[in-house]
Amino acid sequence: MDTKSPDAFRTISEVAEDLDVPQHVLRFWETRFNQIKPLKRGGGRRYYRPDDVALLKGIRRLLYGEGYTIKGLQRILKEQGPRHVQAIGRGGPIGPASGAGPSSAPARADHAGEAPHADDRAPRHPPVPEGLDDITVLTAVMAELGECRRILERALKPAAEPA
Repeated sequence: MDTKSPDAFRTISEVAEDLDVPQHVLRFWETRFNQIKPLKRGGGRRYYRPDDVALLKGIRRLLYGEGYTIKGLQRILKEQGPRHVQAIGRGGPIGPASGAGPSSAPARADHAGEAPHADDRAPRHPPVPEGLDDITVLTAVMAELGECRRILERALKPAAEPA
């Protein structure tokens, strides 16, 4: 994508590669966020404008990087508008949009000290410490899952009959 002008349209494969997501994820996002409107040519081929790409980058950043749910992101798009999410996709701050009115309403708990919307954020997991290889991380996860299974099996086991 480095050889194209910044104003050039992008194909779905170019955008998917740039965002490091599969093409079907972009198609799925189109069904959940009606603000994504690529130009469609013959055969249903999609071409994304620079603003479309910025919106998709903002969506990716909020979903994957910040832990928002689809419902929470839909609320942000409704309250703050696609321009705000495009700005996030271009590297802007994640906080509420500047200005007055509903577009400046906080969308997360850590903005302006307001209570969160329950659906805005998915549970966050601590990042994997740097320097750990995949095998170490997977081994720790497997051990934790084994412990969860042991707890569930114990909880589901019928109570011992009195003698």
